[in-house]
Amino acid sequence: MPEIHAFRGLRYNLAQVGSLSECIAPPYDVVDAELQNQLYDLSPFNFLRLELNRREDTDEDENEVYRRAARIYRSWRHEGILQIEPDPAIYVYHQIFDLHGKTVTRRGFMARVKLQRFGEGNIYPHEQTHAKAKDDRLRLTRATQANLSQIFGLYPDPDNFIQELLESKVVSVHGLEATDHLGVLHRMWPITDIKTIQEVMALMADRDLFVADGHHRYETACNYRDELHAQSPLPEEHPANFVLTMLVSMNDPGLVVLPTHRLLHGVPEFTTAQLHEKLSPYFDCEIVGKGPESTGMVWAEMDRLDEQLIMALYSRASNEWTRISAKQEAADRMAQIAADHSHDWQELGVSVLHRLVFEDILGLKDMPKPTYVHQVKDVIHGLNGKLEGNLVYPLASLVMPATLEHIRKISLHQERMPAKSTYFFPKLVSGLVVHPLA
Repeated sequence: MPEIHAFRGLRYNLAQVGSLSECIAPPYDVVDAELQNQLYDLSPFNFLRLELNRREDTDEDENEVYRRAARIYRSWRHEGILQIEPDPAIYVYHQIFDLHGKTVTRRGFMARVKLQRFGEGNIYPHEQTHAKAKDDRLRLTRATQANLSQIFGLYPDPDNFIQELLESKVVSVHGLEATDHLGVLHRMWPITDIKTIQEVMALMADRDLFVADGHHRYETACNYRDELHAQSPLPEEHPANFVLTMLVSMNDPGLVVLPTHRLLHGVPEFTTAQLHEKLSPYFDCEIVGKGPESTGMVWAEMDRLDEQLIMALYSRASNEWTRISAKQEAADRMAQIAADHSHDWQELGVSVLHRLVFEDILGLKDMPKPTYVHQVKDVIHGLNGKLEGNLVYPLASLVMPATLEHIRKISLHQERMPAKSTYFFPKLVSGLVVHPLA
């Protein structure tokens, strides 16, 4: 059972920092060097100085960024830049954003969640993790002794009962507000009423929890807890036994999952004819676009069809888009080459794309990591050589995102999806509240 608790969070003292909008920051894993510099220039109190401290020419070694982040964190606490919540709270959190010409609100709440290793309870991952990213986050956690940003967790609640309960407590209350660099409006309300907190804790107790984003930070929190426990057994209520988590109902109307398209570099120049020859035993193939500028039209039709096993491939050599639709032979082949996975995993579009199309049919098992993009305009920029890095992409793919039902089913099978199977938009912002571990 996911055990959630209120906690005394650290929040910016607006009397000292001024604009909260100038202090918040995106998650560390979506920040490039240019955006890092922009946020540093925005405010001397921008949260990225903690979450992703910038390397300096004077650094003695690679650990200096973590030591500097820790010094800043301690200084901000000492100087009252970050202030502790007077009473334990859970934090209602809204994100208001525009999508396809409509204003959308995603609602959830932040609390701390009792840690359990994946596979040992009912908190489930759906993506693979990588040692390098976990090492980076562990070094930062050791240095700062804090969860600086939250895990994104999903829980089943068909009637959104828990969130509606919390909404009733903030309906006429003015919350904290901040707007990020993408124009997303973030609102937050601390709730300290003990009766409400206890009711939410009880309602959450019998539900599964699925990690939507933040797998590296979750596993890092477990590793940090285990490190401390090995030094000296931790009391049950020690904050390192918990991790800061944003909890969102899987039925929240503002929950949006966007696709992640692939731009492939360092691979052979397949012509359209070669692609059709290789793929046709398993897929129906149809040329549906000419040139990068046709990408929007190709994606619009795929989005309308909304089928996991319909994808599109771009050949730079032929300057053409091909839409491919899986035949029964594709399912039969997936059952052979992915026999160690469930039927649900085998039918996931991203699984078919990587395991069958890229690896088995096209022989791209050792290809470099693709460039992942979410918007059609970025696919077009990449094919025209206008993305950062100026890479040449002989091959590109458009693929549907995994759905929430895929996440639920595949997670319950104790399986991990291929990388970048989901993209929950928008990203949670960092800097609204910190979960101190000491």
